[in-house]
Amino acid sequence: MRILIYSYNYAPEPIGIAPLMTELAEGLAKRGHKVRVVTGMPNYPERRIYAGYRHKLWSTERSKNGVVVQRNWLWVRPKPNLFDRILLDGSFVLLSLVHAIKGKRPDVILLTSPPLPVSVPAALLGWLHRCPVVLNLQDILPEAAVHTGLLTNKTMIRVFEALEKFAYKTAHKISVISDVFVDNLTSKGVKEDKIALIPNWVDVNFIRPLPKENNAFRQTYQLEGKFVVLYSGNIALTQGLETAIDAAVRLRHIKDIVFTIVGEEKALNRLHQYCEDRGADNVRLVPFQPREKLPEMLAAADVGLIVQKKNVIAFNMPSKTQVLLASGRPIVASVPPNGTAARAIKQSGGGLVVEPENPDALAFAVKDLYADREKAEKFGQQGRRYAVEQYSFEQALDRYEALFAEVSTAPATIRNPLPN
Repeated sequence: MRILIYSYNYAPEPIGIAPLMTELAEGLAKRGHKVRVVTGMPNYPERRIYAGYRHKLWSTERSKNGVVVQRNWLWVRPKPNLFDRILLDGSFVLLSLVHAIKGKRPDVILLTSPPLPVSVPAALLGWLHRCPVVLNLQDILPEAAVHTGLLTNKTMIRVFEALEKFAYKTAHKISVISDVFVDNLTSKGVKEDKIALIPNWVDVNFIRPLPKENNAFRQTYQLEGKFVVLYSGNIALTQGLETAIDAAVRLRHIKDIVFTIVGEEKALNRLHQYCEDRGADNVRLVPFQPREKLPEMLAAADVGLIVQKKNVIAFNMPSKTQVLLASGRPIVASVPPNGTAARAIKQSGGGLVVEPENPDALAFAVKDLYADREKAEKFGQQGRRYAVEQYSFEQALDRYEALFAEVSTAPATIRNPLPN
């Protein structure tokens, strides 16, 4: 089967949707499918196009397992305002469509959202090639952006609401990552038989429990003999890493406990000043690690940390949740209690959930696991077992293959939802 994956983010970007779409593309190609990816020049999370990809309008490369990757230039600014975001989406929509048309006709198109405007070129390609479009929802926009205060312009809210309706209408199937998404979509009039629940995954053979002894990450960052509380990933408005730093300050008297935050350099510089102001000398700030070192970095932790603010909407599911569960380390999650992350951790038995933006509660949970290593180990074992049973990569591949087979054999009249 010829599969076109339309994703704004892709490798070598280290976090977010990029690793997931990269694994999916390469996994499908390994199973014998002809996979082509349309994406932008890598720029996230620095919001600066990576060296080696600059000064190019388009490029085409062949990656692992023969995946063809078509990239296009993007309007990217380190601190984007509303106008910059419009130009970013516009540059990807227009330039990606020109590039995507050059490839062979796909049997199915998989579109990842956000961003919502990409539903327009994906729908046009589906119409031109008379092939189905599967919409993969990683977040629900504009609802999530409005809820967190990232989108306040009333005109733009109406535009994105129209794009949301367009995306749902023109997709032949919508794959969602949690049952909370299903409830949200059906409340907006999407028929339940149009929705497929396929949770995000983790490669449980790559991410696996490893010993802390002789760990290079611990050795490099002077963490040997310490009780390491690890956060790794995006550092943005929705995370609120200040809560973790404030919790660390409350535990300074326990010299063994060290909070380690791994992230993008500019964001770390901002947190460095916050640490200085709070006297958080038990916080280590570490730059992103290469993906091949991810299992070793996770193995350096005694506790994995997930942090979100109170206003994060319920269906937001950090991709690090599955990764931390698979690593076999206990989790402390400072997240909204009704959210998908909290639900996954409770169902897995993989850790503790505490009130978001409450450093006292976070510090208490960390101290609890520091004092009770047997409980911590049990959480880690339960989380690992749940990840293998519920989030394995091979299961996700099976589900996507079945979904693609279903839509590609649907009657032709169902394949063309665009109005004449």
